Amino acid sequence: MTEPKPAAAAPDRIDTVFAAPEIAARVETLAGEIAALQLEGLLVVAILKGSFVFAADLIRALHAAGLAPEVEFMTLSSYRKGLTSSGQVQIMRDVEGDVQDRNVLLIDDILESGRTLAFAKDLLAARGAKSVRTCVLLDKAVKRAVEISADFKAFDCPNVFVVGYGMDAGHRFRELPYVGRLVKGA
Repeated sequence: MTEPKPAAAAPDRIDTVFAAPEIAARVETLAGEIAALQLEGLLVVAILKGSFVFAADLIRALHAAGLAPEVEFMTLSSYRKGLTSSGQVQIMRDVEGDVQDRNVLLIDDILESGRTLAFAKDLLAARGAKSVRTCVLLDKAVKRAVEISADFKAFDCPNVFVVGYGMDAGHRFRELPYVGRLVKGA
């Protein structure tokens, strides 16, 4: 007699929240809004890993809008491999250049608890940045752990776990060209 096989777990499903064309149009609009500020010597600091796709698209859109920003990267983490924040922000990789007297645009994927963005903004301001403005792809309307709001945002995000367009769940789904809601075992 053969033992019955356990039922396989249903695969995850991803429902589109913001489609690729919608994102592209909004990125172009954001670049125009940022360019209108006429920030001299703009330094863009992309917070990795989640913002890398958004940052790349926005930097190219800023170029098309007539800007030539310098670009730096920071890797900050409060999630590690999990789906919830640990509550502690760690610098995994710092900017290489000096931010003293620079107009800085911080780019992040999602504003949720606010810890990561506030940490980065405060750090760069403490290092003598002339100004530090923030730009996020998604602003999730949830209770913040710290008081911060984005200077620029592409979209208000529903209170669901999202992936794609650089954002992940356990290092999966970053490659998706859209933002989607992860439905576990759908």
